[in-house]
Amino acid sequence: MSQPTKLSVPFVSFRPMEKELDGDLRAAFDRVLQNSWYIEGREDEAFEAAFARYCGAAHCVGCGNGLDALVLILKAMGIGPGDEVIVPSNTFIATVLAVSYAGAAPVFVEPLLATYNIDPARIEAAVTPRTKAIIAVHLYGQCAQMDAINAIAKAHGLKVIEDAAQAHGATFQGRRAGSLGDAAAFSFYPGKNLGALGDAGCVTTNDPDLAQKVRALGNYGSDYKYHHIYKGQNSRLDELQAAFLAAKLPHLDRMNAERRRIAGRYCAGIRNPAVVLPTAAPGCEHVYHIFAVRCARRDALEAHLNACGIGTNKHYPTPIHRQGAYRELGLGPGALPLAEEISATELSLPMYYGMTDAQVQAVIDAVNSCKE
Repeated sequence: MSQPTKLSVPFVSFRPMEKELDGDLRAAFDRVLQNSWYIEGREDEAFEAAFARYCGAAHCVGCGNGLDALVLILKAMGIGPGDEVIVPSNTFIATVLAVSYAGAAPVFVEPLLATYNIDPARIEAAVTPRTKAIIAVHLYGQCAQMDAINAIAKAHGLKVIEDAAQAHGATFQGRRAGSLGDAAAFSFYPGKNLGALGDAGCVTTNDPDLAQKVRALGNYGSDYKYHHIYKGQNSRLDELQAAFLAAKLPHLDRMNAERRRIAGRYCAGIRNPAVVLPTAAPGCEHVYHIFAVRCARRDALEAHLNACGIGTNKHYPTPIHRQGAYRELGLGPGALPLAEEISATELSLPMYYGMTDAQVQAVIDAVNSCKE
């Protein structure tokens, strides 16, 4: 196996973005410190309004993280014990944990291999009298096929929830993630395309009653101080993270465009026949939170890239139905073969704002030089 010239490329680095936005982020911190107000203040209100406008949604409610956002939506919709929620078999476990935390039962539906997102053609067969909602995950930065999903939901009287944790700024038929269903959950984990400097999340929706209930549920079930109308929880977006997010939001589209440029270079330059490149579906503008490839000899490719100084990750090496946390579902090997195939073959290449052209080329060369 030949070795290309080694140039170390981390799987992810925040330094280029942080260096560029250093002044804005420090000003945000100083502003919050000067105001001496840290929960449910002006920064939170300003970011919520700005992000709602950005997504094309009427309402945005900040919360503690993306998992909480999903749980709050489900609870606000009245989904709980005895109910079923359709979820993709191929996703991060938080999607399914939210269903469990709400007290409902997850029902797995397999993905489209081309996009890794839930296959609308398989959803209808999973609907039962107990089904109350479909969670459509926009995995890796590409929206699911929302027209088809919404049509199925309408026919069966179901709610549609977007898990947009990896899709900040992604569009479907010209509309942004966060405005494509009844409600959407976002994570602002630091590694996201729009990331806080800690944990944070939000819910977007066009339903004012749902927004009000989500806000109350995330504030101990309180609609005003010491008045509790629900058995709620503590999940609020703090002022500091809201200020950081507001500082980053005006740059999101530009930084997503750079991710697409890098992805374009990968797709044009990687010529290893053993590697399956990602596909952008018609009508979708991908934001490449993750640049996921597949390879039958994934572990050999990973070892080769790491030996070349290229950082990698696997999203996700064990499918949810094979995790110990969900052993009670009794889904053994082969139960969800497409999710299992993706878990066994997926490898994520470096993808972040600020990658140099030399780093991008180093990744391409390393992938192409793998002959195993």
